[in-house]
Amino acid sequence: MNVLSEEKKQQVLALGRLGWSLRRIERTIHIRRETAATYLRAASIPVRPAGGWGRGHPKPAIQVSTDSGHEDASVAKARNLDRTLSASACEPYRDFIEAELAKGRNAMAIWQDLVDGHGFPEKYASVKRFVRKLRGSAAPEARVVIETAAGEEAQVDYGTGPMVRDPKTGKYRRTRLFVLTLGYSRKAVRFLVFRSSARVWAELHEQAFRRLGGATRVVVLDNLREGVLTPDIYEPTLNPLYRDVLQHYGVTALPCRVQDPDRKGKVESGVGHAQKTPLKGQRFESLEEGQAYLDRWEERWADTRIHGTTKRQVAAMFAEERPALLPLPLEPFRYYQYGERAVHLDGCVEVEAAYYGAPPGWIGRHVQVQWNATHVRLLNPVTGQLLREHLRQERGRHRIHNEESTSARCVGSYMESTAKSRCGASWACWRSPKSLASPRPMMLVPWLWRPALASTTSCAVIWNGIRNYR
Repeated sequence: MNVLSEEKKQQVLALGRLGWSLRRIERTIHIRRETAATYLRAASIPVRPAGGWGRGHPKPAIQVSTDSGHEDASVAKARNLDRTLSASACEPYRDFIEAELAKGRNAMAIWQDLVDGHGFPEKYASVKRFVRKLRGSAAPEARVVIETAAGEEAQVDYGTGPMVRDPKTGKYRRTRLFVLTLGYSRKAVRFLVFRSSARVWAELHEQAFRRLGGATRVVVLDNLREGVLTPDIYEPTLNPLYRDVLQHYGVTALPCRVQDPDRKGKVESGVGHAQKTPLKGQRFESLEEGQAYLDRWEERWADTRIHGTTKRQVAAMFAEERPALLPLPLEPFRYYQYGERAVHLDGCVEVEAAYYGAPPGWIGRHVQVQWNATHVRLLNPVTGQLLREHLRQERGRHRIHNEESTSARCVGSYMESTAKSRCGASWACWRSPKSLASPRPMMLVPWLWRPALASTTSCAVIWNGIRNYR
């Protein structure tokens, strides 16, 4: 007989308890039927032959426990016999369980607290049965399971977090819970934040990728404003900062359709799991305390549980998925601010009280602007093409490319000759030696010479405009 690893052995036993046939077990986990049958018989689990559904002995269980491990069938049988002759093992903790149920906590959270805080020796199924008697049970609703390859997809979403004391006001305030769940292994990364923005949303993705040790190829997200500016079935408009961060890590964003949350049901389940199990009814004195508590729960309980859909341990599946993740870049993403600016009549856009030249032909139009501590970039709002890139300037300073300065001189010379011909002697009075030495190009006052060219404005109007501009 082949000797199986402990993980494979638990898989065989779990599938046998579900009533799977030997052929189906062999086809699913690639273990010979003879080997699987030997392990099942050693654990006193009835072996169901192919096509024998409903004709053999009733199987002992129809569900796989979500505990981290499983006990032998003989021990479980003796334990069940003792329970039939005595009260539930949860009876001494009735007051505690009822108090936790009043807070809205579920059976899994109560069992975990009993194990950690009261040394509860029984399994999760005991608490689940006791809780079911106290409040009853509801039939689960059917859901479609979306299967993905290892390292292919991650799903992200926000949820409502616990109450945490704000260090600025000293009052408790509601936090936001960020969750990223891998589609294959269901491994999740969770962070608590007070507020959200486009940059915070992107930084949380970066932190999640670095905690996982790699990035997936696709990220499925909801149509929240931090990630999607304009929802659309065919061509959604992504937030430019979020798009560039994902591009830096080689990830493609895949927004869901509007009002279609089932497409990212794995992360929705991950959000609900954290809200109902570790965070329900909790308050923390600082964000660091809440994050440390959530990280401990993630490592102690969430990663070691047997997932209800895959029937495998989350940590074991993540160990298989981690090599398939994309490698991380050597440097983190360099964040920037962005916005839309109008090109003024002097051919420049204003960014934090400094002025940067745009290409010719963009006066009166809008451009997309990105800037950080060192550079300013002007982009075409339709195509995203880079129009100009400038070094940051101090407040009140201008930054214009050489070709724009040449164009300014040409326009200034043409405007000067036009004004001379229309204003005559008054032009010489205005162009004093002091004004001739001025470095300001005449392009900076295009609204003065355009009316003159139209032959509808008198010389006095031009004169007054020039005098006011000076």
